[in-house]
Amino acid sequence: MSDPTRERPRLYLITPPKIDDVSAFVDQFRAAVQGGDVASLQIRLKQGDEIDLAATREVTQAVKRICTAEHIALFINDSPQLARALEVDGVHLGMNDMDITEARELIGPDMIIGATCKNSKHQAMIAGEAGADYVAFGAFHPTTTKADTTPADPEILTWCQMFLTLPCVAIGGITLANAAPLLAAGADFLAVSSGVWDHQDGPAAAVAMFNRVIDESMVA
Repeated sequence: MSDPTRERPRLYLITPPKIDDVSAFVDQFRAAVQGGDVASLQIRLKQGDEIDLAATREVTQAVKRICTAEHIALFINDSPQLARALEVDGVHLGMNDMDITEARELIGPDMIIGATCKNSKHQAMIAGEAGADYVAFGAFHPTTTKADTTPADPEILTWCQMFLTLPCVAIGGITLANAAPLLAAGADFLAVSSGVWDHQDGPAAAVAMFNRVIDESMVA
């Protein structure tokens, strides 16, 4: 039986790892948003292990108006300083990035901080105590978007629902074919990159289908 008190899970988009044509990506993003509900977009653009500062600034400025108009939270990956400078909604921190308490001091009380916890319940508890606004677990499936991932079991999403008050994000190789078990386990958000941008029918169709899977999970 579905839980009548559970909030409807939502879609959390992550940019492709590299964007060569910003205007083409903006068109993709606009199409994705027209496909259905999108909660957030994380700008994650790297050069090796480092943030691609120029690309991050360019893409952020290009999508900001759409995010504002559609009430989509806009996050920068890794850099609280850049998130503050670009005046976005929040920052997503990896386990080896800046300490959450330090990040909070930099960005102030109102911006959102998300924390990668991979497959660690201990890390999730530490993140919550330090003031994170959500925790992200994964990778639940193999992914081409990010190298050097840590496998995670869907059980950790169920654990999060039972023992933490923070929303949990499922991340890593999530597609229309494998999303349902993660929703059933307790994911509040599905973080998706190539599963939307590289979908054969386009991002609008992918977002529409992901929302259908989410709706079906609410009545399963």
